Amino acid sequence: MKNILLIAFLFSGIAFFSCKKDSFTTSKEAFVILSSDSLYFDTVFTTAGSVTQALKITNNNEQKLRLNTIQLVGGNASPFKINIDGAPVSQMNNIELEANDSMYVFVTVSVQATGNNLPFIVQDYILISYNGNTKYVKLSAWGQNAHFLNNEIINTNTVWKNDLPYVIIGGLEVKENATLTIEKGCRIYVRANSPVLVDGSLKVFGEKYDSTRVIFSGDRLDEPYKNYPGSWPGIYFRETSKNNELHFTTIKNAYQGLILQQQGSVSNPVVTLDACILDNISDAGIIATKSSLVASNCLLSNCGKSIFVEYGGNYSFTHCTMASVSNMYVPHLNPAITLSNSYSQNGNMQTGDLSASFLNCIIWGESGSINDEVTVTKQGNNAFNINFTNCLWKEPSTPSNVTAVNVFDAPPLFDSINATRHYYNFRLKENSPAIDKGSVTGLIYDLDGNVRAVNAPDLGCYERQ
Repeated sequence: MKNILLIAFLFSGIAFFSCKKDSFTTSKEAFVILSSDSLYFDTVFTTAGSVTQALKITNNNEQKLRLNTIQLVGGNASPFKINIDGAPVSQMNNIELEANDSMYVFVTVSVQATGNNLPFIVQDYILISYNGNTKYVKLSAWGQNAHFLNNEIINTNTVWKNDLPYVIIGGLEVKENATLTIEKGCRIYVRANSPVLVDGSLKVFGEKYDSTRVIFSGDRLDEPYKNYPGSWPGIYFRETSKNNELHFTTIKNAYQGLILQQQGSVSNPVVTLDACILDNISDAGIIATKSSLVASNCLLSNCGKSIFVEYGGNYSFTHCTMASVSNMYVPHLNPAITLSNSYSQNGNMQTGDLSASFLNCIIWGESGSINDEVTVTKQGNNAFNINFTNCLWKEPSTPSNVTAVNVFDAPPLFDSINATRHYYNFRLKENSPAIDKGSVTGLIYDLDGNVRAVNAPDLGCYERQ
């Protein structure tokens, strides 16, 4: 009899707890956990749509919970769209959520064009009600009108003004004998797989302030994608391109920054760079094949390779900083500078004349596996003239076929670097060995637009103030 009573008690206990678990809590004290009380979308270009964000709703009770409603307050007229547990609807009622279980609401936003040139904000709310409780999750997004250029071809001289951002979709091509001029302050956002191809001329006239620099970047402006390298292909100066000049221009987050393809003649620089930044580029900041370039006061930072030259050409770098710090986005696995006068195609080796000069430059890398930041390769009997003068470089010995004058290997003591937080300030500390080590060049300002010392300027792109 005792055994029968015990078994009956156990069964009744199991049934009690089972019923309790299967029943719904109706208490107003029932607890629901939301993964966030707000979802924020960074700049969203009109008509372009956004990434998808997620709201997680967790029933943190020992019993089932019935959500009376999940509702997008703005309904179908809202710029936001929601997907409730797999259903693309703006409202769902009587949703059962198991004990200690969760569900997701996915959110996107599409902003319609307006007459505003300045960014504007759109907002809405998700309402969640249960057991007499009401919770709201705020939705907000910055909208931005823009010039959308879809597979754009420029056949005649064209000027871009700083009224709205430019979004390049599918690629941009500047035809031979046409010139694209970009005025100060323009922002150019390029979609993935959308190269900028220059067969004619590109002239960019940024100025020294953050608001007046010209910026090329990927079109993903939301976290964490806005900091990813390789988000767009880069700018290609092809065989017929000439007379390109970029002033106070930033090129970032590309797969390759500037690509200079083989030219028929290199008597004049194909590209002139003045106070430019090439940053966070996964492959190479500058790739040149038998071409020509003049760069002054430029920063090439955290690129897979800063400069990669093949098949010769003519190149000049003055007061430039090539600096890479290995990080989770771009590990420092290759020399900052690779110079070669040869080119191999289909097993055939070709060589050309090579002239490259580096004056008052800093060439440095940290936290990677590279001890020699300069690699030089000479093939054949072509003219070969490479000079490093008054440079600080990470190079234990001068490479073969290189003339080096007043060069030294010492940490440059950059102002502050935190690779974990992706913060890099390549200006010089007050005790940097690069201070006052340069020779007179005639350059009167630095990358910040600050005046340089006349007789003994600092090395690199920044003059310590």
